[in-house]
Amino acid sequence: MRKKTVVVALGGNAITREFEEGNITQQFENTRQSLRSVVKLIQMGRRVVITHGNGPQVGNYLVRVEESRHLVPPLPLGVIVADLEGGMGYMIEQCLQNKLNERGIYKPVVTVLTQMLVDKDDPSILNPTKFVGPFFKKEQVQGLAEKRGWTMKEDPGRGYRRVVPSPIPREIIEKDIIKKLVEQGVVVIAAGGGGIPVYKEESGWLEGVDAVVDKDLAAAVLARDVGAHELLILTAVDRVAINYKRPNQKDLTHLTLAEAKQYLAQGHFPEGSMGPKIEAAIHFLEEGGERVIITSIENAINAIVKNGGTVMTKN
Repeated sequence: MRKKTVVVALGGNAITREFEEGNITQQFENTRQSLRSVVKLIQMGRRVVITHGNGPQVGNYLVRVEESRHLVPPLPLGVIVADLEGGMGYMIEQCLQNKLNERGIYKPVVTVLTQMLVDKDDPSILNPTKFVGPFFKKEQVQGLAEKRGWTMKEDPGRGYRRVVPSPIPREIIEKDIIKKLVEQGVVVIAAGGGGIPVYKEESGWLEGVDAVVDKDLAAAVLARDVGAHELLILTAVDRVAINYKRPNQKDLTHLTLAEAKQYLAQGHFPEGSMGPKIEAAIHFLEEGGERVIITSIENAINAIVKNGGTVMTKN
């Protein structure tokens, strides 16, 4: 019987927690904690692919770029994403290797720097909306826009920030090699932070894009491109809910594809939080996936073993 492949999507906040300084010791400790569900899946005989967010880490990196711009040349966003894919991939890779070795499990683990193909004519490139980096004062906005060519928008109640494109992910450039590694029993860490956004010229030449790809939509593309059966999305809540944080909140243990589309259209899943996760789940199931589980890191093993969390299927 062919082993099932699961893509596990870790949020960037799983590694840098809110209300923590986010130093490297804390990041390693949080990473170790977040990988318990991955170890359980491996023990259950699943083939595993890991992807992760990088929101807090990108923000910190951009602060470093701003503070050191008078000393060293600044880096474009695509290169920053690539740097973090490598650095965070190393951290996840080493932590998982140690946890497996602790249990006497031999399983090779590798990080693959992943380029994510996007459309060079994606509407978001002309109308960027994704907030990144540090906050600035209103009086700084015009100078930054003129000097650095940035698009600046107000992040309501917080200040002004740079906004960048967030194009829709289409395909993973390295999908064939990732799939081969998974089929050989290797645990692969890929498409970190949504992957490095690139577009393809008519000649086939690849070029980077100064953008950030949504990590959840990228997870669905990764799952499709490696032929995964299941997608496990780890977030801040145990279950998906409708009427969230209202007196009539209802936690959902199961969602069908039709129900997910209906609730999404009704506005139950906001764009900045649960919305992209539900969209990713919809795309994955429509393109051949069998099951999506959405739950918290703390509840992940319970969700895997006892059908906790929110399980989403076609019917």
